This record gives sequence, C-alpha cells and structure tokens, in this order.
Amino acid sequence: MQKMIKKLGYALSVSSALLFAGQALSDATSGVQTSSGHDHAHTHSHDAKGSVHDGYFEDDQVKPRALSDWEGDWQSVYPYLVDGTLDPVMADKAKHGDESADEYRAYYDAGYKTDVDRIVIEGSNVTFFRGKESISGHYETDGHEILTYKKGNRGVRYVFKKTGGDDAAPQFIQFSDHIIAPEKAGHYHLYWGNDRAALLKEVTNWPTYYPSRLIGEQIVDEMLAH
Repeated sequence: MQKMIKKLGYALSVSSALLFAGQALSDATSGVQTSSGHDHAHTHSHDAKGSVHDGYFEDDQVKPRALSDWEGDWQSVYPYLVDGTLDPVMADKAKHGDESADEYRAYYDAGYKTDVDRIVIEGSNVTFFRGKESISGHYETDGHEILTYKKGNRGVRYVFKKTGGDDAAPQFIQFSDHIIAPEKAGHYHLYWGNDRAALLKEVTNWPTYYPSRLIGEQIVDEMLAH
C-alpha cells in the first residue's frame, strides 16, 4: 500500500504512465493559457452548441459548475486504445483528417496515457483507483480558467481544490469536457496534481474517462457519433 501511495504521489508525464502531471508545455499570458492546443475536440455541426464544443464561445457564456456535473463511476479509455478496441476511431480520424491512423494512435496514446483506470465521484469525494488500490480526497470548487490555444479555439478548465482526505490524493483536479455551463458530463478529460498553475499548462496528456457501465464497443460508438 505504501508503495502504491508513493507512486500515486508522482506527476503524470507524457513519457511515462506516472500520475499527477503538471508538465509545462506552453506559455501563459495574463492568466490565460496560450498553447499549441490539443486538437482532440469533437466534430460537431456548426450550431450554437457545436461551436461551443469546438471551442468557440464568448466569455459571458462560461458559467460556474459544481462537482456534481461529473458525479458517477468512470473508466479510463486508455486500455481500449492499447488493446485495439479504438482502432475504428483512429481509422475514422485518418479518413477525415490529415494524418495516418498510426499517427493519430500515437497522439492519443500520449493524450490518454494514465494508470488511474477508474475514478468514482460521490458528492465532494473523489476516489482514484490504480488496480485494486485507491486513494481519496474531498474537493471544493476553486473557480475556472479559460484557455486560449494557438489554433484560435478555446477551452475551459473547471478547477477543484482538495480540502481533506488522503495525503497522497492530488491537491488539485481540473475537468475539461467541452462544456462551459452546468450540464451533466458524458465524458471528460481530467488533469490532476499539486501545482494549479502548472496543470493549466498541460496540453499533451489528458486522461479521458467514460462511464464505467459502457463496454468498449459502446465507447467507440460514442466517439464516432461525435
């Protein structure tokens, strides 16, 4: 157990599957993130909601959100990328994009990589599972940050700060799910670690979680539908 907790205390990085990344990979200006912009946003029709999901919105559209928007039992999609379940998604991206399926797979391998395979959020409690071992923390809102990417689109990080729980649990968690106002998330990208500012600069590793009730093929269907 001590060995697991020690491992969970380290930072996530793109070059390994260690936890709690805070790697700074881009420049920040005036509290607004300027980055290379990970282009993993979903492709939506160009209606109002689609534009928001693609990262185009006005500041006054951004509203506070509660942790309850992410409540539930969630699984990492990284194992499905590794075992080939997500190959149809990579093939579809290659069909509509400008890179090969292998290039997209490498990009998402860096993005999805994590050994936190399950997260359970109940009330203010967030539990991180690594295999059968787990650590938990209690979290309260710490506001949100609007990030601007070099591509021109933007994103919102909803930040929560630890107020109690296991020492090894991260001090901060940051949600990004292409939603900018109160709404129940269908999936999300999660950043976690002990340095709030450094996490905002992380744009290449974004562990991604879908409801645990879904099997791999259903996750593929969800991704292809978006």
